[in-house]
Amino acid sequence: MEDEVFEHIVSVFSTLVSWIAAGAIMFGGVVPYIPQYRDIRRTQNAEGFSAYVCLVLLVANILRILFRFGRYYEMPLLWQSIIMIATMFVMLDLCTNVRMATELNTKRRSFIGQRHLDNSNTECLSVSE
Repeated sequence: MEDEVFEHIVSVFSTLVSWIAAGAIMFGGVVPYIPQYRDIRRTQNAEGFSAYVCLVLLVANILRILFRFGRYYEMPLLWQSIIMIATMFVMLDLCTNVRMATELNTKRRSFIGQRHLDNSNTECLSVSE
């Protein structure tokens, strides 16, 4: 009787540990991007963030998903890839929006039509930037 109770407790504990480990595997890769996302959003400055790192991680995770069709691997790794792809898209969206807003604020472009006379005394319209 005591052995059955002990085995049941060990089984429940083992299942709990495996669920926690699977959750850590799935969401562990996203955790470092949470403070980065909040910092970029708060400061509206994405200068330290590299879009090339996102590109490499997107390619790596897409290849890992495609690899699963040839060789089976555990579901938490598949979910990790899916979650990382979604995270990279969210980070790229934020950084693109921040960089575009920064460029629009710093590089105000105005096109002003100026009329002037050329050498033949004909009126011309020139556009300056």
